[in-house]
Amino acid sequence: MAFDLAQLRALVAVADTGTFTDAAIELRMSQAAVSRSVKALEHDLGLTLMRRGPRSSVPTRVGQSIVTQARRVLEDADAIIAIAATGKTTIRVGYAWAAIGARTVPLQRQWAVEHPDIHLTLVRCNTHTSGLAEGFCDVAILRVPVNNIDFDSAVVGLERRLVAFAADDSWRRRRSLRMAEITERTVLIDARTGTTQTSLWPAEHQPRATRQTGDVDEWLDAIAAGDGVGTTAQATAAHYPRPGVVYRPISDGPRIPVALAWHKDDPHPAIPTLVDLCTDLYQNPGQ
Repeated sequence: MAFDLAQLRALVAVADTGTFTDAAIELRMSQAAVSRSVKALEHDLGLTLMRRGPRSSVPTRVGQSIVTQARRVLEDADAIIAIAATGKTTIRVGYAWAAIGARTVPLQRQWAVEHPDIHLTLVRCNTHTSGLAEGFCDVAILRVPVNNIDFDSAVVGLERRLVAFAADDSWRRRRSLRMAEITERTVLIDARTGTTQTSLWPAEHQPRATRQTGDVDEWLDAIAAGDGVGTTAQATAAHYPRPGVVYRPISDGPRIPVALAWHKDDPHPAIPTLVDLCTDLYQNPGQ
């Protein structure tokens, strides 16, 4: 037994409009084509589905049941088509925190102007791969090493490293700090997605204490409360200005690479264009 979606659409259209003529108008087909589709479906199923009259046609008892099921099949088919279309007309960009900082809005606006046929949507996901491994995005913004052999990646820019501390801290009068000074404090670390690890300091000059935190909001809340300090990318200061938290540059802090990562075996066709645009925004931030 074989039947196709066109036959189901013809059946549902006749049931909805009440006539083969009106169904043909709705489907933009000839009346003869609609009639052939319904007859072919009836032949394949071995059932009479429509009770045809001189002025209207209505489903038989079994026909009504099949019309109900056909609606569900067509809804599922339309959903599949929509998903397939979205995969081409939308690019989902995952990030765990900060996106690309002050460059985020310029990226969104420039993309919308230059590529109106592909919607760029940001997806925040607090995982090590910013949602890429979980399938929540097509491309991810990462500031941690990309060690998954299933991913390709490209570094699009480098960001200055900052220290974040409470607004009433004595450091507030400083214009910048050094990495060695940070070891005198409790350092808050987001081990899942953060860029701060104890390996930033030599073995003989480690922070006096460290404390694990969760996502960026928990990290910022702890800093504002004076529970410790943290180091982070410059993008964080732009993306998360927080009352009670002050950011200062670390004069000798190692720069933080910002990469875009994506699945090797299923790259979105717009990824090269996105890589070029992000790279340009980092190289020419004033544009």
